Amino acid sequence: MRKLSAVLILIAVGCAKPARVEAPFPATWTLKSKPVSAAHAMVVTAHPLATAAGVEILKEGGNAIDAALAVGFALEVVLPDAGNIGGGGFIVHRTAAGEVTALDYREAAPSGASHDMYLDSAGNVTDKSLVGHLAAGVPGSVAGMHAAWKRYGKLPWAAVLAPAIRLAEGHVIDTARSRSIGWERETLARFPASRAQFLVNDSAPAPGTMWRQPDLARTLRLISDSGPDVFYRGQIADLIVAEMQRGGGLITKADLARYQAKWRDPVRLTYRGYTIFSMPPPSSGGVTMGELLNILEGYPTLPPFGTPEYVHLVTEAMRRAFIDRNRYLGDPDFVQMPLDRLLSKSYAATLRGQIDPKRATPTPPISTSGGEPLETTHYSIVDGNGDAVAVTTTLNGGFGSAVTVTGAGFLLNNEMDDFTSAPGKPNMFGLIQGEANAIQPGKRMLSAMTPSIVLDPAGQLYMVLGTPGGPTIITTVAQVILNVVDQKMSLADAVAAPRFHHQALPDIIRSERGGLSDATVQALEAMGHQVDRRGGSGTVAAIQKTAGGWVGVIDPRSAGGALGY
Repeated sequence: MRKLSAVLILIAVGCAKPARVEAPFPATWTLKSKPVSAAHAMVVTAHPLATAAGVEILKEGGNAIDAALAVGFALEVVLPDAGNIGGGGFIVHRTAAGEVTALDYREAAPSGASHDMYLDSAGNVTDKSLVGHLAAGVPGSVAGMHAAWKRYGKLPWAAVLAPAIRLAEGHVIDTARSRSIGWERETLARFPASRAQFLVNDSAPAPGTMWRQPDLARTLRLISDSGPDVFYRGQIADLIVAEMQRGGGLITKADLARYQAKWRDPVRLTYRGYTIFSMPPPSSGGVTMGELLNILEGYPTLPPFGTPEYVHLVTEAMRRAFIDRNRYLGDPDFVQMPLDRLLSKSYAATLRGQIDPKRATPTPPISTSGGEPLETTHYSIVDGNGDAVAVTTTLNGGFGSAVTVTGAGFLLNNEMDDFTSAPGKPNMFGLIQGEANAIQPGKRMLSAMTPSIVLDPAGQLYMVLGTPGGPTIITTVAQVILNVVDQKMSLADAVAAPRFHHQALPDIIRSERGGLSDATVQALEAMGHQVDRRGGSGTVAAIQKTAGGWVGVIDPRSAGGALGY
């Protein structure tokens, strides 16, 4: 713990702030980011201990991928509601030489999964896709992190797991984690291994408690010693299968042995001279954000931030991008998608021509939709050589399925809920899903995760960013980019700025409380928009290149950590 503790002191101290340009936020808006500056490298994650683990690895000579893996395993320990080895995610990686790759380690449906497995006899969706053993897809995180290390890692595999193992042997739990466990106390208590892992006398451990996780520490040591084989074919696989049999789940030893992470071609976008690399399907993030930005790029300038005209134009672009997302996108191994057309500037011009600058366009009722809930996590890293990594990973819901693998100490995901359980019917998040995302054995469920890397007009690394937030992931990442490029905000202001979201259906603008002025809301309503001022948003982790090096920003909506050197 001594290395991590020393690094945490630096996180708390921070560095000198860059010059701040005041942004035109409503008077009611109080969120402000606290940027951290560093000359050589930067790590931004959702938990200070995970940030410290990443910086530790960089200082030991590791590169951005090594640090990303150390962060990923550390988040399993310190951020169990979202960090994981029982879930999956995506990596976008760019080397200093300009090579860009995308890694898909999204979970997959077990071989025993079926189209209508979550419907009752009346055709209604049950809660079995949300809580319990049947909700879990085949985990991808360990396979994905090892694939990234095998291709790009510099330090020994055991070295990148060492910080997580120390943390699992004991670390002090913080207020945010105690609170999140408390929120899910009743659900976790339904499963004996989860009760033993997370609760003390059926309550969340109090802030300041030394939290020791011996089963998880043993699991991480096995992965450190034996790599992914022990997880997908060996002792840990046996424990997962035993847990499935105990609770009526579907994952088999053959499902685990069959799983593979997949390298995919990243989505490449351009916006006002900037180049953006993001995830392709089965993430919908890159394509949907690309369509949204292409529509807006056709306007020579965008209206001022927060004005009715600005919110209206961005909303109408969001609407059209989500209609196409929901209609066409899915797992590329199962669904053919017209990606070239969706990402073309000419198609965006056609969609832009449909936008009435003074009136809302109602969403057709056939539009379908899907995505993760808010309990995902993102981290951004730039190393001393200029390699960059954007990683978004998830269990889906907070604490996933709430099922801890007995004897192994980690939670399993509830990603099966991201499939279409009943075409045309809203799920628990109000999203109406389509047949392209229907359940099939071996298929990967559609995602909204949008880890992204931005180059400036000269082709140099400029930003690394991403966020959790379910379907708001896409619109949040897009708005941070718009805030920096069009509204000329500092990164700190761009991250702190109030956000809004539209996902086609339900046909509602969801705005953060206090994010839009009364006058703006009234003007939007007069245009035909419906506005819900109780919307939530994700927690961005972002890095930007500056004249002095790097600025890291953790969202003021979260309790994460940014640190560089």
